[in-house]
Amino acid sequence: MTDNDTADMDTTGADLPEGTAAVAEEATITDDRQRTSGASDSVDGADAASVIDEGEIAADYIEELLDICDFDGDIDIEVRGGRSYISVDASGEGSLRTLSKPDTVTALQELTRIAVQTKTGEFSRLILDIGGSRQTREAELGAMVDRAVERLEEGAEAASLPPMSSYERKLVHDIVAARGFVSESEGEGRDRHTVIKRG
Repeated sequence: MTDNDTADMDTTGADLPEGTAAVAEEATITDDRQRTSGASDSVDGADAASVIDEGEIAADYIEELLDICDFDGDIDIEVRGGRSYISVDASGEGSLRTLSKPDTVTALQELTRIAVQTKTGEFSRLILDIGGSRQTREAELGAMVDRAVERLEEGAEAASLPPMSSYERKLVHDIVAARGFVSESEGEGRDRHTVIKRG
């Protein structure tokens, strides 16, 4: 796998609702929010604390948005590979259905990153999942890879996928490798996409 992807593009200039103050690393998280420790072996102590603070700020922001929308949701924070993963789930059917649409999740993720950057002054790479939207998207990416592999098996030299974020390209690279093929990212900016080839 060859991919020199960097973090997603920085976005600034949005008006955001004020979130509550960032919670210190050792503070107790509210009852409806749980922090789950994840794989962060490559992150040193200072960076790990920074990522945890990022997750706390993001969770506060999402919690405020849910209150504004009058939606109920449980927020979990996980740190994996130096990224904060924020997931929002609800026990009731359909309460988060509107927010869990892929385009909506992407937009809310960018707004949340901006909120974090506004408070920390650092670029955020957090990942937001609402109502299992990421799992659904991973299944869609797997189906895309399978169709591309079919084209290769029919004789194509390479198969290109549509442009997508660096996070999704990373998922695609992993899926492609599991299928026994190779992939690399090509293009610049919003046109950056994955090309799949035989090994």
